Parts: sequence; structure tokens; C-alpha cells
Amino acid sequence: MSGDTKAIPSAGADMGRLLAQDVVIGGETSGPATGAQRIEPSHSPRATLAGQPTHLREAPKPEALTSPDLHREVEQFLYVQAELLDAKHWQAWIDLFAADGVYWMPVAPEQTEWESSPSIFIEDKLMMEIRKGRVSHPNAWSQAPQWETSHLVSHVAIESAGADQIVVRSRFHMMELRRDVIRHFGGRYSHTLVRDAAGALKIRLQRVDLFNSQASFDYVLQIWV
Repeated sequence: MSGDTKAIPSAGADMGRLLAQDVVIGGETSGPATGAQRIEPSHSPRATLAGQPTHLREAPKPEALTSPDLHREVEQFLYVQAELLDAKHWQAWIDLFAADGVYWMPVAPEQTEWESSPSIFIEDKLMMEIRKGRVSHPNAWSQAPQWETSHLVSHVAIESAGADQIVVRSRFHMMELRRDVIRHFGGRYSHTLVRDAAGALKIRLQRVDLFNSQASFDYVLQIWV
């Protein structure tokens, strides 16, 4: 019994060390994999691509106190944006961006910049025009018949509203149909909106965080989500 009692602190220290690791596995690991690692050898329940546990991500900010008219204006703006994408009105969609507007889809939600990190999309208006020209070409295979999208936007919340800009977050779900095969994309939009000389809302930054950004796909994204 005395030997067992002395072994308890050591076992507790070992368990603490294991819990601090990305993958919690105790004992011999050279044998056949079991449990989650048997299904997915790279399974790591405690870390994301950027190495930050999900529960440590910054919590959403409370919605700013704004007028109902501003909230409705912002909502309608986001809904129109979704409608333009689904209707493939590419130029009208691009025109929603300010002259210095940027569309950004990072690889991981922990990313704070794109200059030294990989991104799925990082496009200013010039790059958007180039993409529009490619997908609008008569021989663009990605625009073959039976290719459609359907966007749903919800949970629109204004995080801040000042004289210079409005910061908005929302949730989205996009279904993409291609030759009877449907793919699903979902996640969070973060919009930084400004007003032009006429007072109309324009997008200075649209950040798109896909919750399935690390998934493997049969083909790459051809157009904006």
C-alpha cells in the first residue's frame, strides 16, 4: 500500500503533462491506433490549424446601441449582396465595395493579417475584376449549366457604429449546386462598412471565416462565398 500511495503524485503529474498536449494519449503509442486516432490519425481535439484551442477564441462583442433604421439598412445591404451573388451579377456585387475595398477569406479564424500568411481569398477590386472576367468567359467550365448557389444570411449584429465606419458581424450558409452535387459552406461574415459621397453603404473589408475551411474539396472555389 505504501508503494501505491507514493505513486499517486507521479501519476497526477503525468496526467497533467498529457492533458497539456495537443493529443491526449497515455501509455504505449507504437501499437495499433484506437478510438479517434484509428479513424483520423491526425486527430487533435485541443488545437485548431493556428494552434489555438477553440474555447480561447475571442468572444463576440455585444451589439452596439443603434437605431432600428440603421440596423435594417445594414441587414438589407447584406441581403442584397447575397442576392447579387446568387444571381451572378458579378459587376453589381463588385460595385458594393469601396475603392479601397478588400475581400478576405483567411485559412484559420486566428489570422489577423494576410501579408505573411496563406489565405483562401485575398482580393482588392482589381483582382475581383480579373476573377469576374475569368468566370464570365464563354468557355469557363466552372460556369457550366446546373451551377447555382443559394445564400442565407442571419444573426446580423452591429458591433460598432461611428461617423467613419460601421462594423458588422453575421452568419451565413451557402449551398452550391454543381451537376446534381451539393456542397455546403458556412461560417461568419465580418463587414467593415463606410459611406460614399452620396451616403450609400460600401464595403471596406469583408472577412469570410469558413468553419469548414480545412476540408478537402473535389475542386476549388471558383467564386466568392
